[in-house]
Amino acid sequence: MTQPEPGTVVVTDAGSGRYTQRVTTAGHEFLADEPTSAGGADAGPTPYDLLLSALGTCTSMTLRMYADRKGIPLTRTTVRLRHDRVHARDCERCETEVGLISRITREISLEGDLDDAQRARLLEIADKCPVHRTLSHEIAIETHAI
Repeated sequence: MTQPEPGTVVVTDAGSGRYTQRVTTAGHEFLADEPTSAGGADAGPTPYDLLLSALGTCTSMTLRMYADRKGIPLTRTTVRLRHDRVHARDCERCETEVGLISRITREISLEGDLDDAQRARLLEIADKCPVHRTLSHEIAIETHAI
């Protein structure tokens, strides 16, 4: 298969395992799968693992770029994420009032000789990463048969 153009991701059945998928980008290729408990072969991260990793990597990269640009002595960032579903009525800041909603919990550990103001600013910047903005705004997904 030829590599897709930058900004395009192609996902195809890998041909091994019931749910195993080959993910191809402009410069990388890897497998995604479901765990054995869900009938998969556990040959790669799950779709939700990939979604969370997109948010986590974007958060960490955004913090690194900001800290470097502003001369903030950030030495290491660790982002831990979890996805679950909760009842809408239990969500304080959600527009949806009934049913279940997806919730992503993100914990950010900032290492370095940082003062309280720098830590607070970095946490504000975390919410400005492009993937966070995408996930927290309305998303239109258009599907076309080819």
